[in-house]
Amino acid sequence: MSRSNRDRSIPRRPLLWLAAALLFTLPPMFGSLVTWVPCLFLLALAIEFWMEPRGYRLRFTTLKLMLAAAALFAIFASYGSLKGVEPAVSLLVVLMSLKILEAQTAREFQVMVLIGWVLCLCGFFLSQDFAIAVCLLTAFVLLLVALIQFNRGSSPGAFWPPLRTACKLLAQAAPLVVLLFFLFPRLNTGFRLEFRDLRSARTGFSDRLSPGSIATLANSSDIAFRAEFPGSKTPPPGPMYWRGAVMWDCDGMEWLAPYAPASTSRSIRQFPRGHTIRQRITLAPHGARWMFALDRPFETPARAILARGDYLWSVQPIRKPRQYEVVSSPEAVGKELQSNERREALEVPSSISPAVRELAQSWTAQNSTPRAIINSALQFFRTQGFGYSLSPGEYRKNDLEQFLFHRRVGFCEHYAASFATLMRLAGIPARVVVGYLGGEYNDLGHFFLVRQADTHAWCEVWLSDSGWTRVDPTTVVAPGRASLDLNSFLERRIASGQMVSHRSAFLTQLTQSAIFTNIRLAWETLSYQWDTRLLAFDADVQEVFLNSIGLANYGPLVLIIEILIVAVALLVIYFGWMRLRTRARADRVMALYERFCRKAARLGVRRDPWEGPSDFSMRAAQLLPDESERIRQISNAYIALRYAPEPAAISLDRFAKEVRVFPSHRH
Repeated sequence: MSRSNRDRSIPRRPLLWLAAALLFTLPPMFGSLVTWVPCLFLLALAIEFWMEPRGYRLRFTTLKLMLAAAALFAIFASYGSLKGVEPAVSLLVVLMSLKILEAQTAREFQVMVLIGWVLCLCGFFLSQDFAIAVCLLTAFVLLLVALIQFNRGSSPGAFWPPLRTACKLLAQAAPLVVLLFFLFPRLNTGFRLEFRDLRSARTGFSDRLSPGSIATLANSSDIAFRAEFPGSKTPPPGPMYWRGAVMWDCDGMEWLAPYAPASTSRSIRQFPRGHTIRQRITLAPHGARWMFALDRPFETPARAILARGDYLWSVQPIRKPRQYEVVSSPEAVGKELQSNERREALEVPSSISPAVRELAQSWTAQNSTPRAIINSALQFFRTQGFGYSLSPGEYRKNDLEQFLFHRRVGFCEHYAASFATLMRLAGIPARVVVGYLGGEYNDLGHFFLVRQADTHAWCEVWLSDSGWTRVDPTTVVAPGRASLDLNSFLERRIASGQMVSHRSAFLTQLTQSAIFTNIRLAWETLSYQWDTRLLAFDADVQEVFLNSIGLANYGPLVLIIEILIVAVALLVIYFGWMRLRTRARADRVMALYERFCRKAARLGVRRDPWEGPSDFSMRAAQLLPDESERIRQISNAYIALRYAPEPAAISLDRFAKEVRVFPSHRH
């Protein structure tokens, strides 16, 4: 294809590679940008493939400027500003959409490939999840394939060669990438880049527990954290209550946690004497300061405090994945209840109705011991027709009487809040704890995956002989919930007919199949390794790695110089090896062709020194008509091997075979 033709039009095959690459840049856009931006991008690709066979394109400069201005106004209207990552990426996507509609020349195709690589980088800014990383890596490779295909032309049957060349180029660049990843000095504290505001992240936590605040997360598949147990590949026995926050202020069915938790005094903290559990937790970024551990943590990780109520509180907001180790004890840690804590743990609002107060007093009248009162309250929830539901309807903070005597249906936060209030009315100090319950164990990766759907609330009461003791009234209404994650618990209820599934039977059977389960576990394991091994490779981890290989205590400048020396050495070795390989190949090709010429000379056809392979082939074929076909095959193979930019590896073997079987004597 001539240069003038290539400048006038873009071949269809490179355009197909480019479109495939751009489709793989879409997933992070749908999760982060306003919906119309990626939809416009898809529409532009579809219109381009309708316009391209007909020779249409966006030509008029005035129309382009009007469309760009309209897009700029739409972006401002959607975000309320042009500042920030999302508006900037949206503007780039819109401009790329217009470029797709107007592109026709080789230069414009190359510009689109470059913008595509920029979109890959922007997608990584929007999300660094493993699935998104796989999509963006695929897009990066396909963009390289499109560029290789464009420069090679679009001859029929040329599907695999550009893909093979792209993979070869990436494999050659891989050692330098690995070298820079491990040794290049980290300029920040983490490899994960988080530019977006996390205050709107959908988590199960705030400083307020109100009716319905946890039930809304029942269908959320977002990851809260992952937990390992160092030194053990089996999960600990018993239910796993992941402690997150303790709430003291009671307002009926609404409870509040302290805005700024106070640290537990070391003088009154007691360390457990029995069994302890060590956990390594990788917490997803949520923008707040909540940290989690099994009941109850007693060793504080770095940059965290053990707040009053024995829960972890980060010194800084958690805006990137955070990994920490903590030790917990499944046994309650007994200590004296301070007078101010007792007073705070018995306060109830004046808005509590007389009927609710009479219910609590009826239990104290039967038996005034705390354990008997607790058993009476649990028996009340067990026998009075209470139901467990993900959608119990709307309650307000003063609807405690409505919940206890009329509707009697709720989620964990309804039961924890009402039970704790009833305990205070009965004279027993009580508080509400919010955290997570259970989690899905990954047998392949040996870790627990805790999702936002596993958010849970329970109650703690003060008993003089055992201190703060957990009581979970939800397990009375929904037996089995404590031993399972929410998803598994709901599946069992659906299987037993206690709940109705909104999914089709085929989809339910598919998700529960062994193949699907194994694929999902393998994917979650890869995602976990991506988060903990690659994205968590920050300055601290790099320092430990450099210590292990003896490169510690070097300044960044010295380290960069060493990296450059190693990189240059690798490049010199690579180019030297390629040159030797090319020369050896060329020498073998020349030797085989000279052997062929010697055989032809014995048959009476001697090659003149000035005679090229094509001319010699024509003359030899005329003088040796019986061997004319074989002579042409040998000459064509020699020309391809000697002058083609990248001949196939099998051509050399075929060429050697043809030369070997070529006769040297007349029959």
